Amino acid sequence: MEEIEVYLKEKTVSSGMKEIFWLEIPERLLSPVQEEHKACGPHYLAIETGQDFIKFEFLVRCRNRLRCDCVQYATPPQETYLMDFAHTLIQGLDLKA
Repeated sequence: MEEIEVYLKEKTVSSGMKEIFWLEIPERLLSPVQEEHKACGPHYLAIETGQDFIKFEFLVRCRNRLRCDCVQYATPPQETYLMDFAHTLIQGLDLKA
């Protein structure tokens, strides 16, 4: 878990909470509503770590508002972006089951 947290600290944005990391969504992957709401951004997906787990959240959140129409479930390209990030983490750290 230490290696995972070091990796996340290097590759994501700090949320200000020890176990929560934000993976920013590139502008090219924003949904139409999220593109219209750039002032709400940046938009991100949350990653949570614990003593012996990592969780990837598929709800796109925004930094500047808690509730807004641009807070929505990830689109298929956003899901792929998160899954690719997870695979890169697993391969990069040579994690085994």
